[in-house]
Amino acid sequence: MKVRPILKKEKLYFQCEKFRNNQAFHENIEENKVYEILLDMLQEFRQMQLETETYSYHILISKKGKVTVQKKQQKENKQAHLAHDREKQYILKEGMQIPFLQELGVMSVEGIVKRSRWDKFRQVNRFLEFIEDVVPKLPKERAITILDFGCGKSYLTFAMYYYLHEMQGYDVQITGLDLKEEVIAHCNTLSEKYGYTGLHFQKGDIVDYEETTNIDMVVTLHACDTATDYALYKAIRWNAKVILSVPCCQHELNKQIQNEILEPILSYGILKERMAALVTDGLRAEYLKQNGYDTQILEFIDMEHTPKNLLIRGVKMGETRNREKQISACEEFFNVKPKLGELLR
Repeated sequence: MKVRPILKKEKLYFQCEKFRNNQAFHENIEENKVYEILLDMLQEFRQMQLETETYSYHILISKKGKVTVQKKQQKENKQAHLAHDREKQYILKEGMQIPFLQELGVMSVEGIVKRSRWDKFRQVNRFLEFIEDVVPKLPKERAITILDFGCGKSYLTFAMYYYLHEMQGYDVQITGLDLKEEVIAHCNTLSEKYGYTGLHFQKGDIVDYEETTNIDMVVTLHACDTATDYALYKAIRWNAKVILSVPCCQHELNKQIQNEILEPILSYGILKERMAALVTDGLRAEYLKQNGYDTQILEFIDMEHTPKNLLIRGVKMGETRNREKQISACEEFFNVKPKLGELLR
């Protein structure tokens, strides 16, 4: 059972959350009644972890009734969160007047997130957490240039601009690239409507894009199959300081992957598909490391929303690393030749 203090209409209660048979049950108990309930619970569980602002206590009761209390000072004072419903601290908060989220149907005109769009709202905020993490790696003395390959409807592109320019005051120049003319036209209309002078969209293919080489950050979200490889290749060539990539539809290695030892597993189509996707992204991360990037693979959003939930994050550190031997051994084991490796070689 977990117990925490809450305020309801300025009155102190203790919220008890009981877990039984994988189910959670909640009850708010008045202050003068909670002590008796806790003592009863101690007889059943015989141990309690208690946190105060300055100390933590571990209370143990033996079968014979002996009470032992271990007391430890907190490293720093802890404050109790007395809100009845704990709210996740989003970067973009419900109630804010965010024009592009209203226009794109995520928020109402009052700033309330529409019930059917909460998944998108969480996704936007999760992406901005990644942006928040890498901002210190970007230049401060000049405009930050960002290229978003395969921007689509551009929820995240608009969010990136809004956070960096409108909220943080950075001078940014963001270009969104996509193949669909009507999508590009709509996004440019919205950008002009809201006066986002540093945000532009244009029709173009990742493979052929060569208009600039002065790029600080490359973003590629759900670019299909080898389009992600071309985007990563361009980013490496341009020495982009930050790369954020959420791959999608890794078909290439699914057609190639072959290993006699793993054949019993690879004979199942869904397992082969998932393994091919993991091998694809793992090798992409290794190629980034080899080219001087501190690379991580992180969970983008919860698996329940989409299985395409991994984000590859690379931050340029300057020193290249010789990982050719490890990469070649892995490719040989799985009998694969990834597009990114071919492009870099």
